Amino acid sequence: MSVYRSALLRFADNGRALYDEDGLLAIGPDAQGRQRVLAAGSWQALGAQYADQPVTHLPGRILAPGFVDMHIHFPQTEVIGSPADGLLPWLENYTFPHEKRFAAPDYSAQVAQFFIAELLRNGVTTALAFSTSHPASVNALFTEAQRQHLRLITGKVLQDRHSPDGVRDDTEQSLIDTEALIQRWHGVDRLGYAITPRFAPTSTPAQLRGAGELAARYPDVWIQSHVAENLDEIRWARELFPRSRSYLGVYDDFGLMRERAVYAHCIHFDDDDRALMRDTGAVAAVSPTSNLFLGSGFFDYASADRVGFRYGLASDVGGGTSFSPFHTMMAAYYVGREGQTKPGLSLSPQQLWWQHTAGAARALGLGGVVGNLQPGCEADVLVLNPEATPLLARKTRQARSLDELLFALIVLGDDRVVEQTVIGQQGANQRAT
Repeated sequence: MSVYRSALLRFADNGRALYDEDGLLAIGPDAQGRQRVLAAGSWQALGAQYADQPVTHLPGRILAPGFVDMHIHFPQTEVIGSPADGLLPWLENYTFPHEKRFAAPDYSAQVAQFFIAELLRNGVTTALAFSTSHPASVNALFTEAQRQHLRLITGKVLQDRHSPDGVRDDTEQSLIDTEALIQRWHGVDRLGYAITPRFAPTSTPAQLRGAGELAARYPDVWIQSHVAENLDEIRWARELFPRSRSYLGVYDDFGLMRERAVYAHCIHFDDDDRALMRDTGAVAAVSPTSNLFLGSGFFDYASADRVGFRYGLASDVGGGTSFSPFHTMMAAYYVGREGQTKPGLSLSPQQLWWQHTAGAARALGLGGVVGNLQPGCEADVLVLNPEATPLLARKTRQARSLDELLFALIVLGDDRVVEQTVIGQQGANQRAT
């Protein structure tokens, strides 16, 4: 058992942040040996119960749940920061040429090692990631995530048309490979599989139909894809699937809308699309740095809440411009405030933080498992330094409320704030940043 005394951040079921300036966090193994939160709360209320245990005291630090990234591209680690005129030219000129390299197991393994290390350095302990169309990329990423005990969901990209040689796959073989990868990796340790059509225009109806059949055969795996990100992309999807009610409707027509289905972006929706998300249990991965970088548009928070479908935050590296959840939360604030193309609102610091931790976990179907530090959760813990830089220290010392403290971290924070990332299965073995 490990007992920590420090400031402590966690979340109630309604998304409200719970904060103890003098908190206690106790971690210990469950019956399977996985480290979980045993107790969390104020030191005054809980300290006497652990009087016989050694205590790690972390003055001036905040214990917080590991971040959950709902959409990120592992093979685009080195594509980040590439200039382009928009989504489709960016894919053609940078993404597809680079992804060809992941046919090589050695290259996939080398990038996977860097990618997982970068997630941990930024405090991301759960991620839903794209691999490439090559099974070697999936095997490499799962292998490294398993070695580092990261909770990771990924899958082989399905793209059997409108893709260049080297990334385009064969319809039948792509589905055979997907099922084999599900059977090899899904549910092993902290790993999960996601059936992964890249986006509707790059899959034939036969491939989408096969993906839907796999989704029905394996209801506990995830589904991930992109939808309604870019107006040119939407026009293309409508031309290719004229019988579908909308771009989102394409996925519904092929059995790819259900719980554990995660669609990145979801920007250019109408209320029928929003209702379809709500009614099927599908969720949105909001990717604000990517949407701002590529000029795709702005996620409509007010309309999503009005209709009532779930969402969480995502970096979307490499269209996204940073692995840092602090940068993603700041960009989400900008996107929420934009009021020219949609209703504008100011997302509270607690709501932003929730979207990248417990709220994202709930959207993924992992509520009460990750993204929080409530009893029973897997013990993925961040040690945050609210004085990591001189300006941040000056600002956080003046914070008069939890909202002011959290917002200062969002606006001024980056990877330097994440002093340590403690992965649940490693217990007290801390990963230095």
